[in-house]
Amino acid sequence: RRLASTRNPATARPMLLTHSRGIAYKLFIGGLSQFATEDSLAEAFSRYGQVIEATIVTDKVTNRPKGFGFVKFASEEEAHNARDLMNGKVLNGRVIYVDVAKAKPDRAADVLP
Repeated sequence: RRLASTRNPATARPMLLTHSRGIAYKLFIGGLSQFATEDSLAEAFSRYGQVIEATIVTDKVTNRPKGFGFVKFASEEEAHNARDLMNGKVLNGRVIYVDVAKAKPDRAADVLP
């Protein structure tokens, strides 16, 4: 990850730098089998473009997969093509849900002063 901070030092908070539209290059993959691996995820999506990164989210305590992950593509066009063609397909015996990843909500903003 590449991090940068805001210009105002009083409110400086790290933020993730992304490509031109950033998050549009990253897909959310839901409904993953417990047998899915990051390699199998990358392989399945690589036929639609250059996969930069494939991750499967795991529980911090048990280290078991939570059933979803993310695939990051080199271009927005590749990501949208993969979304259109992979959504509803079967991967490792499970029907997967594919959509453009949404930015994670800023939890610091939810905390009252």
